Amino acid sequence: MKLSRRTILQGVSSLPFAVASLRAGAMAQTAPAATPSTELPPILLVHGNGDYDALWMTTLWRMESNGVARDRMAAINFTDPLARSDDKVEQANRSSTEDQRRELTAAIADLKRRTGAPRVALVGSSRGGYAIRNVIKNGGAGDVSHAVLCGTPNHGVFATDDQPNNEFNGRGAFLRGLNEGESEVTAGTAFLTLRSDGLDKYAQADGRFIGNPGVPTGVTAEGPELKGATNLVLGALDHREVAFHPRAFREIYKFVAGREPMRIAIVPEPSVKLSGLVTGTPGGVPTNRPVAGATVEVFRVDPETGERKGGALHSSKTGADGRWGPVQVDPTWSLEFVLASPDAPTTHIYRSPFPRSSDVVHLRPARPLGPADKDAGAVVIMSRPRGYFGLPRDVVLLDGKEPADVKSGVPTDAAATLRLPASEVGRNIVAQFGEERIVARAWPASENRIAIAELTY
Repeated sequence: MKLSRRTILQGVSSLPFAVASLRAGAMAQTAPAATPSTELPPILLVHGNGDYDALWMTTLWRMESNGVARDRMAAINFTDPLARSDDKVEQANRSSTEDQRRELTAAIADLKRRTGAPRVALVGSSRGGYAIRNVIKNGGAGDVSHAVLCGTPNHGVFATDDQPNNEFNGRGAFLRGLNEGESEVTAGTAFLTLRSDGLDKYAQADGRFIGNPGVPTGVTAEGPELKGATNLVLGALDHREVAFHPRAFREIYKFVAGREPMRIAIVPEPSVKLSGLVTGTPGGVPTNRPVAGATVEVFRVDPETGERKGGALHSSKTGADGRWGPVQVDPTWSLEFVLASPDAPTTHIYRSPFPRSSDVVHLRPARPLGPADKDAGAVVIMSRPRGYFGLPRDVVLLDGKEPADVKSGVPTDAAATLRLPASEVGRNIVAQFGEERIVARAWPASENRIAIAELTY
């Protein structure tokens, strides 16, 4: 039985707070007790397959809004975040489980050195949980007080006798090694798993979500759970939301701190400073390698029309480190980022206001215009990096309509594309997800330009 590798390896709302439930017998382990005066351990956030540390932006803001100092937090940016098809065979711009273990070990050591703390708390989304478990199991337990695994496919995205060296195979060598023994966690570290109640695209019994409809995967919705951990079910959240949703934040904070957060909402700052990294996708593979020679411009735009209000607030060209910024903005301003990166379309990225400062406002250019775009006068993409679009679960509207390329049922799509005729170039396009609303402008595809309305929540 062959499972589609391409879909398996791709990077794994403003919803009302779902009711969490504990599976029977799941309270095998709890976080150490803490009082309101107890300082949290430093927190290191670990992203998933094909992703980058920028996805933790809202989590960092919520932590800061609860009094956690920014210098006691870090988010790793794996050099090559996409997994190999075969963990034992090198692939250009992809990483092995050992590559990730090595980079995470170094990041833990750096955070301990900077803070002087004896141990740190690790929080991982999806594949990031693999790196966390790998570090802890192989000599790192003494450095890690807490491990929170969010949507991590701990028993595989599939479990078959095929592809024994694919790290997402529950019967493969890597996961069998992590899961061996009566307990699936390492003593001395407190473990929490967070999972969806059936809406995680990578915890499905039917293979249609990984490109094999009708073929059993050998896994279920319970796949992210671990024997010996505290296992929480967060209701109707999707694969990414169990890490980045406000509901997930509450459980992450509570487990690490030993108390409820003071607030879930993000507290705005009076003045906001933004900066980030420009990365690329060589050969179509997302990496976190810096791109030199990219030009970044930042404009304030009208939230109702997407039109620019004045000249550029910031303009710079990246050096060898790929960094852009900083730019000072008001927390009420809607923004347009224009990225002109070598050998890529000029990408106009529209964002809703940033309530707090961030140094992880990372920019990747849009994918090249392809055959599907050949007759389009303009291409506008609505993107949700921290979750998927769920229909009918969510309000998802692009130019006043539910996008035709967003499937109903289990949320599987994080982007929707609108192609417009040449006669509509220049008009405004409204992207609406829940309560977040972004207005973008349709730029001419003939000039190799693409617009992205990138959601924050």
